[in-house]
Amino acid sequence: WALASLQTTPTPQVKANSCWSGPALILGLCLPQVVKMTSSDQERAQFLFVKALASRGRLEAVTQQMGYHPQYLDSFLKMQHYLLHMDGPLPFACRHYIAIMAAARHQCWYLVNLHMLQFLRVGGDPQWLRGLDFMPPKLRNLNEINKILAHRPWLISKEHIEVTKLLKISEQSWSLAELVHAVVLVAHYHALASFVFGCGCEQEWLDGRSILKSTLPGNQCFCESASGNSCNLELLRINRKRVSHQGFNSPSGQGASGTRTDISREGDRAPCCLGDSGLFFPSDFDGEIVRATDLSCYVQDPDFGYQDFARRDEDQTQLFRDYSWEDHGFSLVNRLYSDVGHLLDEKFRTVDGLQSNAMAKRQGCESSVFKRGIWNYIHCMFGIRYDDYDYAEVNHFLERMLKVYIKTVTCYPEKTSPEMFRRFWKQFKHSEKVHVNLLILEARMQAELLYALRAITQYMIS
Repeated sequence: WALASLQTTPTPQVKANSCWSGPALILGLCLPQVVKMTSSDQERAQFLFVKALASRGRLEAVTQQMGYHPQYLDSFLKMQHYLLHMDGPLPFACRHYIAIMAAARHQCWYLVNLHMLQFLRVGGDPQWLRGLDFMPPKLRNLNEINKILAHRPWLISKEHIEVTKLLKISEQSWSLAELVHAVVLVAHYHALASFVFGCGCEQEWLDGRSILKSTLPGNQCFCESASGNSCNLELLRINRKRVSHQGFNSPSGQGASGTRTDISREGDRAPCCLGDSGLFFPSDFDGEIVRATDLSCYVQDPDFGYQDFARRDEDQTQLFRDYSWEDHGFSLVNRLYSDVGHLLDEKFRTVDGLQSNAMAKRQGCESSVFKRGIWNYIHCMFGIRYDDYDYAEVNHFLERMLKVYIKTVTCYPEKTSPEMFRRFWKQFKHSEKVHVNLLILEARMQAELLYALRAITQYMIS
């Protein structure tokens, strides 16, 4: 019955002249005919779509796009689910709020609105959504790290961790495990914002095809639909208590009017708006839509943006000869945040293993050469260079329009337009363009993680 209801619910669609006859069609979706999938790939994509539908009550545009590459989608969903929903150092509401902070750096309405809704559903304090001035000082201390990682990650050093008092012994200090969890979330959502803009999901949301409209009756979770019971109010009650007991209370515990905002009691309703913050949601926030109308309240120092890495600064580049994901970053993450290192590593390896023979053949090179060229070009823009790579290959195998597209999506994704997506590589299929965006996502995320984890390592040994 859930699948039947989905077919009558508008969902974000990729504009195309024809529909794909693969697994998405079974779910009532219309995706462009881009690539012939094997039956096993179709079954895998169908299983992942149904699984996403069951757990979220909707099929998000990002999931649809990644569905062109089911093997990658599987590893992506596992890692993201672990970050947001499994046991970890950070309270659940704080995880979603960090996602909001990270996505807002790139003005990504799609992700901000998605996680505003999730933040409220797990018991987050609506007052936090008024902006940075209303969130706990402990989270506010993450602002500088978020800003630098989003735009110039090579500037991160152990001094930033010390100066921002992230790990100082105080009431608002972070543990190393909490900080690693936060850094992975920040890097994940910066990179995911690139993917959202690169694949056109952002424009679809702005065009009014909201990803937040429920596809299950009454906006219930899947367990509610099966049992006929409602667990949302009880979950709100439990999670609000969990947040308050873990040191992430709002600074005063009160709203702007001086009275405590409490939405956990049965019968309470969230307000229709929160004043000048530009936030709007209906009288019942667990209803059809939650929407932000202004993201500036989540952004500190909005004029801070990407600048080209200075090639002459050889000292910064050289440091990465002695710090790599495989030898250093992986073990640090796994030690402080159990199993996430394995999930991240699986995701990096999966995107590297995706087939790109057709794209590489058009460029006159091997698949591995083509993918490494894109990966190393992205890392080079963030100041990471490899001694064993001839960077002349970047200009040889990557045509100019592709490089312009990659740089825009990587460094300032908010400037990406739908026209750029349509223009780059007109002769390539949609699934191949999605593949390029997956490489951008993972290469950018790994670059941010390398800088952040190196700074944490230097802090630990200093």
